[in-house]
Amino acid sequence: MNEPAARTGITGVSTVAVPVADQERALAFYVGTLGFEVRRDAPFGPGRRWIEVAPPGAATTIALPPLGDVIPGIDTGVRLTTRDAEADHAALHERGVAVSEVLHFGPGVPPMFTLRDPDGNTLYIVEAMA
Repeated sequence: MNEPAARTGITGVSTVAVPVADQERALAFYVGTLGFEVRRDAPFGPGRRWIEVAPPGAATTIALPPLGDVIPGIDTGVRLTTRDAEADHAALHERGVAVSEVLHFGPGVPPMFTLRDPDGNTLYIVEAMA
């Protein structure tokens, strides 16, 4: 087993960036479709914006940065929690969101599914375990 390194001052995860080609389209999806709130929308250099969104009450935000070197359409690895995977799956499917089937792996593993944002980025929706 690895020995832990000397402690740092790191205390949490504040923001995860998801690459988007069109910030306005992404903002409409994350706020209008997923129900997130805008936490930051600020100038970020000439003609650019830094935008952060999050589910209401969440500590960690998702940044929708200006397009840089990372091309949209990635598997973000971001896992979002929900109280009811089946209900959210049905609601998002009804809104036209590209969702996978709800996966049930068995005891000890919560139900989950994936969705794709308008840029093709994959996000995971995982039911919170009681």
